[in-house]
Amino acid sequence: MQALYPGSFDPLTLGHLDVIERAAHVFDQLVVAVLRNPSKNPCFSVEERLGQIRSATEHLSNVEVAAFDGLTVEFAQACGAGVILRGLRALSDFEYELQIAHTNKSLAPQLETLFIATATANSFLSSSVVKEVARFGGSVGHMVPTGVAEDLARLFNQSSRDRS
Repeated sequence: MQALYPGSFDPLTLGHLDVIERAAHVFDQLVVAVLRNPSKNPCFSVEERLGQIRSATEHLSNVEVAAFDGLTVEFAQACGAGVILRGLRALSDFEYELQIAHTNKSLAPQLETLFIATATANSFLSSSVVKEVARFGGSVGHMVPTGVAEDLARLFNQSSRDRS
């Protein structure tokens, strides 16, 4: 069975990677898909995020990385996924994710949503927290894959020089 793990992944965190690695052991094929969301102002371009995810998942032979626009259910159907995978960190995530799962089910009844709780060690992680720590020069090496940490350091060092 094929599953789709959609998100903005701006940037990919170790929480995301935990969910990806565990799902890769459950599903025959996993598509990690970056949403091109015009209502967000990401730090990294879609192409940069795709590269970050590909680099972090190169050890997983059954993981494909793609980008998409529009409705998640339409992309899931187009790529042949029967399951939409969502990661949970805390109870507060569940309320939002359940609403999205019900909406998706109303749009595509044949698709199922599966929630995977991230490892406890990653439960505090969010892309927003990571960006905030990196923006102020804090260490994010324990929050993101090495390549992402390097990209964040370059991004915010460059940004701080540009403001001088």
